Amino acid sequence: MTAALIRDLTWRGAIAQTTDEAELIKHLDSGSRTLYIGFDPTAPSLHLGNLVQMTMLRRFQLAGHRPIALVGGATGLVGDPSGRNSERTLNDEEIVEQWVGRIRHQLEGFLDFSNGKNAALMVNNLDWTAPISAINFLRDIGKHFSVNQMLAKDSVATRLEAGGISYTEFSYQVLQALDFLELFKRHDCTLQLGGSDQWGNITAGLDLIRKVTTKSGYALSVPLLTKADGTKFGKTASGSIWLDPAMTSPYAFFQFFINSDDRDVEKLLKIFSFKSHEEISALLDSHQTNPGLREAHRALAREVTTLIHGAEACDSVEAAARALFGQGEIQSIDLKTLAGALAELPRTEIKDKNAIPTWVDLIVATGVVESKSAARRIIKEGGAYLNNVKVTAEDFAPTSGDLIGGRFLVLRKGKRDLAAVEVVA
Repeated sequence: MTAALIRDLTWRGAIAQTTDEAELIKHLDSGSRTLYIGFDPTAPSLHLGNLVQMTMLRRFQLAGHRPIALVGGATGLVGDPSGRNSERTLNDEEIVEQWVGRIRHQLEGFLDFSNGKNAALMVNNLDWTAPISAINFLRDIGKHFSVNQMLAKDSVATRLEAGGISYTEFSYQVLQALDFLELFKRHDCTLQLGGSDQWGNITAGLDLIRKVTTKSGYALSVPLLTKADGTKFGKTASGSIWLDPAMTSPYAFFQFFINSDDRDVEKLLKIFSFKSHEEISALLDSHQTNPGLREAHRALAREVTTLIHGAEACDSVEAAARALFGQGEIQSIDLKTLAGALAELPRTEIKDKNAIPTWVDLIVATGVVESKSAARRIIKEGGAYLNNVKVTAEDFAPTSGDLIGGRFLVLRKGKRDLAAVEVVA
């Protein structure tokens, strides 16, 4: 069973490194095993980069193993140097505690914590780190670490080349190693997963387990996803794609996958989808035959949005997308979904709903059209719409009765170019 899982992960491009793969498969095949991934609270929400790790925990759980989701209440106070060229800004303990709670909630919705031998477990490393005194930490844990080996870790070496690293962040790998040791002793956790940039920290944990207990653990890392253009996956011009709907609306989340580069769709399907190899291959064949349909993108967007935000939210954003492009009634979209959708569009604001400018003035104000003469020409050519209703008069001005929910107007130029108007007090 586990050999099939490792083959599946290899096919999906989800494995960067492992300790001895044959031994790992043998260990996992010998029974249900416990594994973990750590998530540090460096923001109020997890993001799409974290979702890569979350899908790994879910795949192992579906294969019969027990996942532990560790939320780093302690390590989040210190800061991980991996992938950074400067020190993190340290957050207050109260802020980190709030973020821990929010991240726990997100993880609880993704894994199965119900009764059973492989029910997921949630832990906070502050529980075992906070009670340790500095003296005991140095004597019982620090003595097992060679400074020479610590300096050789990629994350540390990179920071030293960039100008230096504080003792605080230098010690991060010791804390992460302690996490693995504690989970090994408390929950018989024998496997740690993480991003490939965490490999040095993960292997430090393996070394600590061996030195303290004389037993062995295992490790598996996941490649860091980048887009075809070389930029970091999960980032847009406006920032990160968050899993919290208050930070990234379900509509924007859905559209991120819909609008992803054609060159990335195979990679994204294999990493995020739980569809079979045959189903994914069929979607990719369809995409090759008719890329304009974006069937693979749409299937991916539906699946991931449903996993994170639920089927009802996914249905709502799909209906909103259809309505915005003239395939449904805009007035039927619930106001929250509409607000999330319009937030992603070129937009302008007005203050008086009883004195709304003309369609020509509004579309120019949004930046979708460069000049009033160009806007008038669009009306003459039959390509101007307000709330999906064609605008035929060059001097047409919406009224308060056209406002959706008393707040919004949706402008469209042709079939695809949308803009929003919002009334603000």
